[in-house]
Amino acid sequence: MRWFVIPKMAISLPLAVLAAAILIFINEAGFRLSTQAATSIEAAQETRGAVNKLLQHMLDAETGQRGYLLTGDPKYLVPYDDATSDLNQTLNTLRRLYTPYQEELAEFGELSRNVSRKLAEMDLSVRMRKQGNEEAWKFVLTTDVGMEQMNAIRSQITKLIQSSDLKMRTAQAQITRSLQLSRLGIALMALAGLLAFYMYLRQTRALLDAGRREQASLQRERDQLDKEVRDRTATLAELATHLQQVREDERGHLARELHDELGALLTAAKLDVARIKSRLGVISPEATERLQHLVETLNSGIALKRRIVEDLRPSSLSHLGLVASLEILTREFEDRSGLSITTDLEMVELGGSAQLTVYRLVQESLTNMGKYAEAQHADVSLHNFDGYITVEVKDDGKGFDSTQARPTSHGLTGMRHRVEAAGGRLTVTSSPGQGARIFAVLPKSALTP
Repeated sequence: MRWFVIPKMAISLPLAVLAAAILIFINEAGFRLSTQAATSIEAAQETRGAVNKLLQHMLDAETGQRGYLLTGDPKYLVPYDDATSDLNQTLNTLRRLYTPYQEELAEFGELSRNVSRKLAEMDLSVRMRKQGNEEAWKFVLTTDVGMEQMNAIRSQITKLIQSSDLKMRTAQAQITRSLQLSRLGIALMALAGLLAFYMYLRQTRALLDAGRREQASLQRERDQLDKEVRDRTATLAELATHLQQVREDERGHLARELHDELGALLTAAKLDVARIKSRLGVISPEATERLQHLVETLNSGIALKRRIVEDLRPSSLSHLGLVASLEILTREFEDRSGLSITTDLEMVELGGSAQLTVYRLVQESLTNMGKYAEAQHADVSLHNFDGYITVEVKDDGKGFDSTQARPTSHGLTGMRHRVEAAGGRLTVTSSPGQGARIFAVLPKSALTP
């Protein structure tokens, strides 16, 4: 699956970066165009205001000039002087504003010349009025020169205002285009983002579906493996139980053979020795010693045969019962090992195989104790409850770490399997220096005859 996901991610990331770069470029371009258009509108408004101010000053100057000419009152010269004074400043402002634009600058030059002519005409008439030259200023006043110059000024101002209006409309149209471009870019990027998000959702869903399919496949494989493990474990458990039963059958058969055949041979040999000894009469001390040694050897062989037979298949189980057999087992082990053993055994009614299970559990526990525990005292208990019995063997030996399974610890494994095959549960508790405790719980339903 990874070979499919990585190329998708490798393609998606550059596309996302490219889309972001395009969106930033569109916004930046729109911002620059809008800024330029706003600057142009501001300049056009300033130019239009200065042009209107120039016309207003011309009108104020002409009004003051006519008022002074008609009345001779010097107070009319105040607005005239103020207007003429402001005109120069306004002309300088307009010259600065029109400098970047050659076509408008030429028109402004013509306007500036007409304004100068009009100012010169008004200044001449005012000076003649101040000098008392009535005929001269009246002649100037009655001519159409001043009106023609004002008409020319108005016409040029109108052209300049129209030029400013055109610039303003152009800038406004540019702002509109920038806004439309930004709207279009944002809309396209939004659509692209929605499309990318939709594709991401589809890819995520595909990945989730693939993950679920893979998980389902893995779960099926795990279930199949678990089933195989359970089947094989059950088969191995059945095989181990069968081998254990075969082993017990073979040990029983061998015990019977040793008891019948070897016992008969040893007994016959002992009888023959006794018969020979009775018929010899008086014999030498050396012969007597030899015969006595032979009798002791035969007795040792019979005892060894009996012990081997009891280890292979304790006859006391079938003749005396489980409790007596355990008492005999613990006493003999106590005699052989020198270990002090305390027993607490309650009477229970169990079948032959169940009795053998309990007997082998105690026997294997005592054998391991004698080999490894180096103990001084041990306790063996058998308790009978309503639905189950408990078997416990514990000692005060050196103990071991029960959490560390040793490869050669087949004795504990065999005990555990034997108990679990009977439907019970075995618990081994031990720690270094604290002794060991073997505790088994077996249900009566699986043990009763």
